[in-house]
Amino acid sequence: MDALSKSIRVIQLYDVYQELLTKKQKDYFEAYYFDDLSISEISENKDVSRNAVHDQIKRTVLKLEDLENKLQLVQTKVYRNKLLDSVHDDMSEKELIDIIQELKKVE
Repeated sequence: MDALSKSIRVIQLYDVYQELLTKKQKDYFEAYYFDDLSISEISENKDVSRNAVHDQIKRTVLKLEDLENKLQLVQTKVYRNKLLDSVHDDMSEKELIDIIQELKKVE
């Protein structure tokens, strides 16, 4: 997974699970991923070591991944959207029923 794909995934996880993070975790995460600040810039702004910022961001990303592994909310959302995107005008009634049944299983 390239750096851009990893960043997109982490941001998707953050969008879903941010309320389960501490204020400090959110502050560091948002500064790094949304404000595009470097670890050095964040450490200067927060008056902490670069290592402390790096560790905090790393732990936050691991926590987001752990939450997704346990709850699978993002994976479920992606799958549900994929099913909905597969619906098209010339589908047979049976195909639509199959998709509806699959959607019911997702929830």
